[in-house]
Amino acid sequence: MPTRPSQNDPERVAAWEQRRRQVGGRIREARVERGLTQEQLALRSGVTRNLIIDVEHGSRGLLYERLFDIAEALGIPVAELLNE
Repeated sequence: MPTRPSQNDPERVAAWEQRRRQVGGRIREARVERGLTQEQLALRSGVTRNLIIDVEHGSRGLLYERLFDIAEALGIPVAELLNE
């Protein structure tokens, strides 16, 4: 349960869902361009394959640190994953 009423706002929730899908799509695109499997990216970045799957599908967000780990494993700046 969110601690602030503003976190229940449907527009805010929808915006975050869209952002998760966008970032996950960029991660997937970068991974595929580099010829990496989800398992290989997971091993390189130190996260689980299940996390990679969930993130690529936009069903899960990332901690700040994991975002940097994944970007480093892909050999790209974090900004490339976040640019709209």
